[in-house]
Amino acid sequence: MSDPSALRPFQGHTPRLGERVYLDPLSLVLGDVTLGDDCSVWPMAVVRGDMHSIRIGARSSVQDGCVLHITHASDFNPGGHPLTIGDDVTIGHKAILHGCTLGSRILVGMGAIVMDGAVVEDEVIIAAGAVVTPGKRLASGHVYAGNPAKPLRALKESERAFFGYTAGNYVKLKDQYLAE
Repeated sequence: MSDPSALRPFQGHTPRLGERVYLDPLSLVLGDVTLGDDCSVWPMAVVRGDMHSIRIGARSSVQDGCVLHITHASDFNPGGHPLTIGDDVTIGHKAILHGCTLGSRILVGMGAIVMDGAVVEDEVIIAAGAVVTPGKRLASGHVYAGNPAKPLRALKESERAFFGYTAGNYVKLKDQYLAE
């Protein structure tokens, strides 16, 4: 069972968990957040849906030290931006995702930053330390690197296969934690 101390309601919104979700006791999931089946949130990760919604699909993992937040609505940004993440997404250690949309089968490298209003299509690798600037769209089938992130090259078939492998590996690991 996930640690209930990792969950915190905010202004009438309580996080909703799918089946077999693992929340580390040192993580925080707050407010209007939905985690799909077989998701995992690891130590020191913060998933903060306090002023907009966060939706994370099945078999996605949020690694140690990640910060996941939204963009609130204001005169400067009418409507704001929720944070939406698809299925089979691996979010590397200390990544920051802020008010953006990620499709499915994505690897976000360690320390990468994806900013407000950015859209990442399915089957993309964002290299470690890359910065995806506000409003940028990353097309499917590529590796992106740098600051600002730019297409580095097309994905290899072995990298496409890796999306399912890494998502499945974290499902197995969180199952071991749930069994403890």
